[in-house]
Amino acid sequence: MHHQWLLLAACFWVIFMFMVASKFITLTFKDPDVYGVKQEQLILTAMTKVEKIQVPEEKCLPEEIQPTGKVFSEDLMHQPLVHVKRIELLRNVCRDAALRNLSHTTVSKFVLDRIFVCDKHKILFCQTPKVGNTQWKKVLIVLNGAFSSIEEIPENIVHDHEKNGLPRLSSFSDSEIQKRLNLYFKFFIVRDPFERLISAFKDKFVHNPRFEPWYRHEIAPGIIRKYRKNRTEIRGLQFEDFVRYLGDPNHRWLDVQFGDHIIHWVTYVELCAPCEITYSVVGHHETLEDDAPYILKEAGIDHLVSYPTIPPGITVYNKTKVERYFSGISKRDIRRLYARFEGDFKLFGYREPDFLLN
Repeated sequence: MHHQWLLLAACFWVIFMFMVASKFITLTFKDPDVYGVKQEQLILTAMTKVEKIQVPEEKCLPEEIQPTGKVFSEDLMHQPLVHVKRIELLRNVCRDAALRNLSHTTVSKFVLDRIFVCDKHKILFCQTPKVGNTQWKKVLIVLNGAFSSIEEIPENIVHDHEKNGLPRLSSFSDSEIQKRLNLYFKFFIVRDPFERLISAFKDKFVHNPRFEPWYRHEIAPGIIRKYRKNRTEIRGLQFEDFVRYLGDPNHRWLDVQFGDHIIHWVTYVELCAPCEITYSVVGHHETLEDDAPYILKEAGIDHLVSYPTIPPGITVYNKTKVERYFSGISKRDIRRLYARFEGDFKLFGYREPDFLLN
């Protein structure tokens, strides 16, 4: 009897404890304050993690190397169609294996010497002589703070690299060079390759306005001795001699003797390595009236400086002049010249000359 009462008491105790526990569980899970706080904390934690993952990588760059303007040429969506097409053409030709020997080069000290640096506004400009580079140098000189306006810059200072305040990219360490190539706005200007060679010939061997006697007294005689057919002719360097030199597959042995003076007639590929360096914009001399303001705007400096006034008609391609200069040149010599400069014609969308097709 005693055991029955104990068993009954134990049953009542179990039932009582079960009822208390059920009430506690119900109160706990129905408490909106407790559930809400715990859920809110969970949501905030999740959102914080997502936000950290989504921070754009470029925003993590140190302040001192933040780029100015539109640096990455992959971002073509907001550029005018003509500039999009130019960059696309350049990339496609760079990928053409058949033209690799004409479109690719090593980013050597020779190339880095051609690239001028404006650290203040994070700009790199590759010099391609005979396409209006003097004016672009003036723009960068003003931006670097050496002079307050383009009009104040003496002509003899522009090309004096000891005084013009334009550092070359080659003057930096390898890591600093790479940083600038990766982050800075980069551009250069081109023009019809054959018209550029005519301009170089006239400027250095005919008019020579800056009085650079070594072109006539050292370089011209070297070309004449090797390439003039009529050795009894005593005239100065003729365009025909110049073309033979440039079209000779073995021209490099003379190039070494001439040193950096060859920058006025070597290819754009040799000067700027456009397939190795990702340029933001490639301007054309023939459309400089439109391209110059566009470059200034893309670089983020259009409110600081203007490109000097362009005389009417000076940038227009002069087909008559080109045909006149090449009229006395043999087809063999013209074809050899074109074979060397074909990469420049193809990379930048210039047509093969009609007189070469006839």
